[in-house]
Formats: sequence, structure tokens, C-alpha cells
Amino acid sequence: MGFSRKLAYFMVHRLGFTNNQARDFIQSGNVSIDGITVHENCILDETQEVKIGGSIVRKAKKFSYIKFYKPRGFQSSLSPTVENNLSDFFKDLEGLSIAGRLDKESEGLLLLSNDGKWVEKICNPDSQKEKEYIVELNRTPGPEFFEQFSQGVLLGKHLTRPSICTPISGTKIRIILTEGKNRQIRRMTHKLGYNVTSLLRTRVDVYQLDGLEPASYEYIFT
Repeated sequence: MGFSRKLAYFMVHRLGFTNNQARDFIQSGNVSIDGITVHENCILDETQEVKIGGSIVRKAKKFSYIKFYKPRGFQSSLSPTVENNLSDFFKDLEGLSIAGRLDKESEGLLLLSNDGKWVEKICNPDSQKEKEYIVELNRTPGPEFFEQFSQGVLLGKHLTRPSICTPISGTKIRIILTEGKNRQIRRMTHKLGYNVTSLLRTRVDVYQLDGLEPASYEYIFT
């Protein structure tokens, strides 16, 4: 899963070749992709290694896709300048971005990758990816609470999309959203007169938290 352009485009816009120079280098057999000499202006995937005249001008790139159990008390940030950030959990991995954040007091599933297009696809609000949560409230909700979630809750000038909200037991409920406004569940429940005492995200789209332990991660296949 990556982003593709023609080889000559890469040579011109990334390496400073003129169009004629790029064409001549390709046609003369001086360019190879993943060790294979090419003679035509072929499609170049962003993961592939490129050599020109025997020298590597772009190293091969391997995409990583990760699901992580963010513990409570950590910020959804990889920046070392942010207090209680997540960078120490991923010291050996470079270029990661977080696909959908959780606030500091929430825990559960985070998705990360160095594939920017994949991260963008997960985060894009137009895609309406489902996100599932187990939420504990400060008191047992009544029928009107669940009805309001199914209709949408007005937060300022924004009416949230209708969501699935079902009881589990007592003060514990399950919520499925298709949008991800900042601290949305906490704000929705507060608007209805309730407070969140714990919030666990268990699913994003098809990716499940499953049996992951807090502060652990595993690679996933897309």
C-alpha cells in the first residue's frame, strides 16, 4: 500500500534531472529498480529502491503497520518534547504517525504506521471508519441517554453523527462512533449529565485490540 508515480517524474522532481536527461538515462539502461534494469518510463512505487549509474539514489522502504495498547496517562504523541509521550515504546521504529488519537486519560487501541497514505485513509472523516469503545460512567444511564446518542448530541454548533450506544451492565456501556472529534465521548456524555470514569477503545475499523496488554504492540497486515 503506497503512492506511485512514473520513474521520470521522480528523477525530474526529486533528483533535479531535466526531462530529456531522465529519458536518456532510462533508455540507455542506466537506471534500475529493485536491482532490475529498466528501459522504459515505468511506474515507481514509493517502497522501491532506485539506482542510477550503479549508485543508490533512493533506498527501499518497508512499510510497518502497528496496533498498540496505549496505557492510561500517556499522550497520543511521538514527540519527545511532549510530556508523557509514546516515543519510548517505539525507539527502533522511524517515521511513524498515529492514525487517530486518544486523550491522556483514555486507553486502548492506537494504530500507527510510516505509510502516510494509510494513516490518512484511516483518519479521513469522510471514510466514516467505525471506532468502538467500552465506557464506564459515574452513574447508570437511562433510556433517554441511549436514545440521544442514536439521534446525535449537539456540541456547540456541531450535531454529532448518530452513533450506536448500548448497555453492557450497570454503569458500563458500549459506544460505536463514525467520527472522532476531540474528546467526543466525554463531551457527549457530559452534555447529557454524565461523567466518564474510564474509557477503553477496543476497535478501529477492522482492527481489534484483542488480547494486547497495556503498553504492548504487534504488527498487523493490511
